[in-house]
Amino acid sequence: MFRRLFVITGLLILLAAIGAGTIAVVRPELAISVADRSARLWQKTFGGNPGPERLTVALEKRLEEKELRAGMPVFIRIVKETSELEVWMRHEAQWVHFQTYSVCKWSGTLGPKLREGDGQSPEGFYKVTRAALNPNSSYHLSFNLGFPNAYDRAHGRTGSFLMVHGDCVSIGCYAMRDKGIEDIYGLVEAALKGGQKAVSVHVFPFRMTKENMIRRAGSRWITYWENLKKGWDIFETTRQPPDAKACGKKYGFGSVSGPDCQAIAGL
Repeated sequence: MFRRLFVITGLLILLAAIGAGTIAVVRPELAISVADRSARLWQKTFGGNPGPERLTVALEKRLEEKELRAGMPVFIRIVKETSELEVWMRHEAQWVHFQTYSVCKWSGTLGPKLREGDGQSPEGFYKVTRAALNPNSSYHLSFNLGFPNAYDRAHGRTGSFLMVHGDCVSIGCYAMRDKGIEDIYGLVEAALKGGQKAVSVHVFPFRMTKENMIRRAGSRWITYWENLKKGWDIFETTRQPPDAKACGKKYGFGSVSGPDCQAIAGL
């Protein structure tokens, strides 16, 4: 505790000295050391990360290898059964698969989230805006999926704070390892700062192939999954993420319209 107070006091004195002009020049290596210590101290004290930059040299190199860059629009697909989170990025008119990350942990079983406290991770079509980002999350970094969306509410489903986050702990969320969420959060944040209004996140119970649908034909959720599959098929066929809408108690896509249709996930 005393060591922490000592470090904080030292930082405040240093900043005051710089502001007053007492210290005109700070050696670059000293500034980096102070910044690193400050970041670690912030993490231990408050959780999360203090600054907006998540983009590492290694991540930027992987992006360059696919002719991508941070700030391009992002689209995310999550598949429960295989514990996969896919990151897609738009290069000009095409969506390019950047990387598939392993979901460290999700909770419940295949099927939608129904109510607060059921321990179930949601399925469906969601969007992430800048307001949903939490750089100071207790789970390293996080963004809110926006559950329940209009479709969920039409079915009377309840829940709150359903996130994609780090720390590999889940009670209804999709938990990544910290390294993975740093990449994902950084790309989502950069896309939103680059002008993308919202990042669509589509969550499926399994890869919605014909074979998998037949295998699950006896499930109580088969009708619901057939509706989700329409959104899956649009992207698989066109490689363009569909605009998802809540049309009463069903999902609609693309040009579907009507007085009861409300846009819930689009680019």
